Amino acid sequence: MAKITYITADDETFEVNAEPGSTVMENAVRNMVPGIEAECGGACACATCHVYVDEAWTEKTGSPSEMEEDMLDFAYDVQPNSRLSCQIRVSDELNGLVVRVPERQA
Repeated sequence: MAKITYITADDETFEVNAEPGSTVMENAVRNMVPGIEAECGGACACATCHVYVDEAWTEKTGSPSEMEEDMLDFAYDVQPNSRLSCQIRVSDELNGLVVRVPERQA
């Protein structure tokens, strides 16, 4: 299990235990983290699971794929540490991951 901390735009914190192999988005939806809409269900076909990866974790979560970058073009207030949470696979290496949910989704 890996612990993921989601911080909403209004600084509410949700700590979630996530199974390896699942995605950061799936765990947000399962635990009703506000602000993660996940309209496409994780198919990388929208930008409604946009998060900001804490800078301490950007190297471990990796860079967005070309397809993910294309979808991020539709996200609200994209930053250098923006990712679609459906594209971040949970692993033991991500234990302690911190992500912030933007003020709104696209």
